[in-house]
Amino acid sequence: MMKTIDFISLGCSKNLVDSENLMGLFEAHGYHVTHDSDDPQGEIVVINTCGFIADAKEESINTILEFAQAKTEGRIERLYVMGCLSERYLAELEAEIPEVDGWYGKFNYRQLLSDLETHPQTPPFMEGGDYSKPYSPRPIGRGWERVLTTPRHYAYLKISEGCDRHCAYCAIPLITGHHQSRPMQEILDEVRWLVSQGTKEFQVIAQELTYYGVDIDGQQHIAELIEQMADVEGVEWIRLHYAYPAHFPWDLLRVMREKKNVCNYLDIALQHISDHMLERMRRHVTKQETYDFVERVRREVPGICLRTTLMVGFPGETDEDFRDLLEFTKWARFERMGAFAYSEEEGTYSAEHYEDDVPADVKQARLDKLMRIQQNISAELEAAKIGQTLRVIIDREEGDWYVVRSEFCSPEVDPEVLIPIEEQLTIGAFYDVRITDAEEFDLYATTIYE
Repeated sequence: MMKTIDFISLGCSKNLVDSENLMGLFEAHGYHVTHDSDDPQGEIVVINTCGFIADAKEESINTILEFAQAKTEGRIERLYVMGCLSERYLAELEAEIPEVDGWYGKFNYRQLLSDLETHPQTPPFMEGGDYSKPYSPRPIGRGWERVLTTPRHYAYLKISEGCDRHCAYCAIPLITGHHQSRPMQEILDEVRWLVSQGTKEFQVIAQELTYYGVDIDGQQHIAELIEQMADVEGVEWIRLHYAYPAHFPWDLLRVMREKKNVCNYLDIALQHISDHMLERMRRHVTKQETYDFVERVRREVPGICLRTTLMVGFPGETDEDFRDLLEFTKWARFERMGAFAYSEEEGTYSAEHYEDDVPADVKQARLDKLMRIQQNISAELEAAKIGQTLRVIIDREEGDWYVVRSEFCSPEVDPEVLIPIEEQLTIGAFYDVRITDAEEFDLYATTIYE
């Protein structure tokens, strides 16, 4: 009988892509796969974990324990764990949770198929590939494609793995290793295949996408890659996530201006603004360079939507540092902004060299104050859109509303646009809408017909 495997994906969209690839591999070998089921009924459960920060690690461990209990009670047959948490803490996890049948890291998870002893060690279509590396040529069109867990009209496209930046607070390089770019032709082949499956919108993701290509020939090739993607027939929207301000490839802004299907949207985590904090964080950028960066981006791509992430409570952050951050936030008026309080991660530069000396209540108070300022900015920016016409894509129906997004809204993380269900609209189709009302984060709209 066909075995059912339920995949549970935790953490970021990069993890989700790994899950989709593994789901495709299993489906190509006769398994029935499901994803994030509310009540998993499969004989086998695979959990893809996150190990980035304390809250994510806690969620991953609690999920593993939940399914370990399900196995003990006989509700599932086998349990496997993969991803960032097990990549980093394999020995400890094996000792603490013996109910798990197998542990896999970030890069060897495809070994799970052969370890189930159902299929040969190397399926025919994998011959000749080096599958010990995070990215080797995928046999797109030869029997193994991703199983999309998103609505089919959009997909996440991971262009690289790892990071060479080594910011003081970040554990990602400890988990994923050095930056490794996927071959450009492989990425473009995947884009064409996804388009053939109905995908119109691409969220281009990486730990640091502006570094793309440097490990191949020493040059940044992100602008070239996005330009070639934009020329693929059927690609309607391309949205860029997780850039870095130092050594930014400015030609990417030219591509944004010239290619109408490259969204005026850039996700770039700036983290802080004071020179004191930026130096301690090892960000390799200064306060003035950051101000200049924001000004230049807005000048070269008028109307761009900037998404950023800021951090409070990093070791040594003073009241003056925090005031600098508040002033920068008021000045920059980011369209999208998230913030978080510093959490010490073992093995990072900051954990080994700095004392976590900002009290927890001070961190929380600073975080709350920063986000109140951003909420007011967001409310003003969204209200200014009333009366404007936007092109949107229909994501889903929810209650009495169509939930839709403009080019300035990335799935899962950004505000949405709501259209009352008064007529039949097509999921995954584009429409022009007029904004009629705004709340702090969400917009309301009606469709426009010529």
